[in-house]
Amino acid sequence: MVKVIASQVRKGNVLELDNQLYVVLTAENFHPGKGTPTTQIDMRRISDGVKTTQRYKTTEQVERAFIEDQDFNYLYQDADGYHFMNMESYEQIQVPEDVIGDQKVWLQEGVSCRIARYNELPISVELPARMVFEVVETEPAMKGQTATSSYKPAILNNGARSMVPPHIQTGTRIVIQTEDGSYVERAKD
Repeated sequence: MVKVIASQVRKGNVLELDNQLYVVLTAENFHPGKGTPTTQIDMRRISDGVKTTQRYKTTEQVERAFIEDQDFNYLYQDADGYHFMNMESYEQIQVPEDVIGDQKVWLQEGVSCRIARYNELPISVELPARMVFEVVETEPAMKGQTATSSYKPAILNNGARSMVPPHIQTGTRIVIQTEDGSYVERAKD
């Protein structure tokens, strides 16, 4: 365990509180004009998935657990969870659905992810920041509509919905920001 000040805690870090491990979901620093600066940390307990929020003074110390990060490729999903394989050692691991969370919609077979583990237990999965998907359904472009006017809804080949510019048509491959599902640009392939 390593002690760090609360203002240095980041999303994905693992903290130990009361002999329990928590993965950090969000960490925000607040600097009011008057009073003590604080850090609010939203966490999920690894053992049972219970979410909690703690508030610390920014200079208060918290214990950060040592975690191991490795690259794994996504293989498939079944009733047991999501299965990944390390391409160097061919080790396969299973990740429960609650660890993947809302990111599961962006998982594609063969995509490389960074998985953080504590004592061989998967605690968080980090997807690539941007991924390419194909638009399978969207409204046709209207004549006279400019590219900056507004966005229209589109359904991607993974079933997810995203808002795209009016010039994007069905069959177009686009780049999506996996953090929030927003359109970035047309794919360059």
